[in-house]
Amino acid sequence: MVEVAAAVIQRPDGSFLLAQRPAGKVYAGWWEFPGGKVEAGEAPERALARELHEELGIEVLRAFPWVTRVHIYEHATVMLRFFRVVEWSGEPLAREGQAFVWQRPDAPIAEPMLPANGPVLASLALPLEYAITDAQALGAAEQLARVEMRMKDGLRLIQVRDKGNWERARLIYVITSMARQYGAKVLVNGGPAADGIHFSAEQLMTLRARPQGGPNCTLMAASCHSAEEVGHAMAIGLDFVVLGPVKATRSHPGAPVLGWDGFRRIAEGASIPVYAIGGLRRDDLPAARAVGAHGLAMISGSWS
Repeated sequence: MVEVAAAVIQRPDGSFLLAQRPAGKVYAGWWEFPGGKVEAGEAPERALARELHEELGIEVLRAFPWVTRVHIYEHATVMLRFFRVVEWSGEPLAREGQAFVWQRPDAPIAEPMLPANGPVLASLALPLEYAITDAQALGAAEQLARVEMRMKDGLRLIQVRDKGNWERARLIYVITSMARQYGAKVLVNGGPAADGIHFSAEQLMTLRARPQGGPNCTLMAASCHSAEEVGHAMAIGLDFVVLGPVKATRSHPGAPVLGWDGFRRIAEGASIPVYAIGGLRRDDLPAARAVGAHGLAMISGSWS
């Protein structure tokens, strides 16, 4: 097993850096996220900083652990530990003679893409916030007003929860209509499918394969509370999970909390994005990302 630290170097506008493997290397001419091999006894974070200095001449100032993927090549089995680099000093230079490009998410992807890196692109497209409706507490009219307000401000991923609400069908219809206008994605808890379905932990553990949700249903996610549940979601190929509760929460009173350390122990090494959930507010995002969360999933925190 070859361990590699890989960097998603991302500008505020969402564009990220891709590098082309130089002549003389395996898969020469293929595009990848920059990075390199973790040496024996070296921390992945240290390897990341060293490789980016050697390859691109930049100094990492702030990076968050993200997903970990294993890929079997003809010549080696590689474990890629991805980090999202959000702050650095210096301008990238081709110190090894490699070409590189700032890839915009909405532009055609540079090809050919190294096989181990390709699946990461879909995960990278997921927003940092996953908002979950709470019409039972807010009232349907107020919930819809807040959804539209947040979509205008850039909210792009929503779960319609409200399983016991008699107005649920209307909520799904109106929110999906709004989402089409603003370019957002909507998952429905337990179905029916919109842009995706969000499964409870109990539903997740009954699944033996990724469900077929229909031609427009592109996202499958689940709630998790343990390493076993996260592992099962990875095994059947879900797109992401939410893990918690991290803190005490009104929606699950008395439930045992993970805390940030417990969250880190379960999320560490996950091959799909893991959102932190449970008693969180938007200003918890840096703490969540520091322990490997993709972002925050929130009920009341998204609408306050």
